Amino acid sequence: MSSLTRRRFLQSTSAGVAAFAISGTKSSGNILGANDRIRIAVAGLHGRGGAHIGGWKSQKNVEIVSLIDPDRNVLDKRLKSVKGARGFRDVRKALEDKNLDAISVATPNHWHSLITIWAAQAGKHVYVEKPMSHDCDEGRVVVEAQKKYGVVIQHGTQSRSNAGIAGLHEAIQAGKFGPLKISYGYCCKPRKGIGFKSVKSPPENLDWNLWRGPADIHEFHDNYVHYNWHWFWKTGNGDMNNQGTHQLDIARWALNTNQTHPKRVMALGGRFQWNDQGETPNTMFAIAEYPDGQYVFFNVRNVNYKGYQRQVENEYYFRDGGKFIRGKYYPAGSKKGETIKIEPGKVTPGGNWGSFIAACRAGNPQMANGTAQDAHYSCVLGHLMNNSYRLGKKVPFNAKAGGFRDHSDASEHFLSLHEIMGKGVGIRENEAEYTVGPWLSYDSKSERFIGEHVGAANVLLKDHHRNGFKIPTVRSV
Repeated sequence: MSSLTRRRFLQSTSAGVAAFAISGTKSSGNILGANDRIRIAVAGLHGRGGAHIGGWKSQKNVEIVSLIDPDRNVLDKRLKSVKGARGFRDVRKALEDKNLDAISVATPNHWHSLITIWAAQAGKHVYVEKPMSHDCDEGRVVVEAQKKYGVVIQHGTQSRSNAGIAGLHEAIQAGKFGPLKISYGYCCKPRKGIGFKSVKSPPENLDWNLWRGPADIHEFHDNYVHYNWHWFWKTGNGDMNNQGTHQLDIARWALNTNQTHPKRVMALGGRFQWNDQGETPNTMFAIAEYPDGQYVFFNVRNVNYKGYQRQVENEYYFRDGGKFIRGKYYPAGSKKGETIKIEPGKVTPGGNWGSFIAACRAGNPQMANGTAQDAHYSCVLGHLMNNSYRLGKKVPFNAKAGGFRDHSDASEHFLSLHEIMGKGVGIRENEAEYTVGPWLSYDSKSERFIGEHVGAANVLLKDHHRNGFKIPTVRSV
């Protein structure tokens, strides 16, 4: 049975249970077609790609049929662990397989959207690592591709499969704690500088043309391959939309359900202490204000120091002064946290791997724990914050840098970060600089910046891509 014929069969047989399947009940994974084999490819095999291989191996009746990586050494190593899989260096060759059902994307960020779009056009379902997009515009194209071709696209934000978090957000949105004021995400995990690597010829085992793909870069150095591409703007998005994508998505997920994009954003920070080749900030405080008055705050803090507090988590602050932190609710004015019973929320069971397979078997994109639309909103949030930072100006490192005199909440949280960087990291007042980005206004309908800074800001909404690897337009996808 061909892939397209099998998919139509699965869709027709599961149509009668679609409403039941997305209800989030424990039995919603037991859908028709559950015994049909899913044939999947994995693109990007270094690091996170290994987790994808392990994840699909853990699923019943799922076969990894293709492995894709432009590094021949990485590809050959992974092929030894997946018996019977075919190896490809060019993802387009793997997508030509008419019997392929889905592709799993764990490449560098600059490839995520293009592979997802190509796969959708080929009728393949997609599990794509975070962030789904490398810039704002290509994320919108992914959303349109999903709508046009009807495939399942699931974002690799695993917390979307967590019924506990889903239940907390449902309780917040139902008003259990009163109106939400600030949804706060932290990406504070220690990292190190990457030094400087000289320009040289790419190694023979690496297809440099395919590794770059859409990224408009020309000269090779060792800091690109295989991990430090995260810290360059043309290939990565910094920790804001690396690890931070998870906590950003959780933060936005808690907002009122009618909120899509923020109406304005700003960010400040810097790349302190390391004096290396990287471009993205290792310290950042960012704010997004939504049309209904709710806020998302975000904190990146990567510079290690004695007594470093690792925080990869989320907090929630309510208008009456109450807050929800580390699993406990603190009523307004109270320093004692209360354990609140939260009912599990609605998710497709099976964890991030199992929920995707269930959605593929049902042919139901809405079963994905982290749909293309949700992924787009959360990724754009991070991109907009990064864009403010990228348009920022240098100011002396001191407590006045944020300019938050009229925003007490922002001032409080910025000063907390500033104190850590001063007393903890050891950065001295006025002997270093913050990069302070402007407030950027954003129109959620046109998905364009408006008002002051509009020219420079809108340039950052779309990367320039190399010939042969262009992202289609919304109309042409």
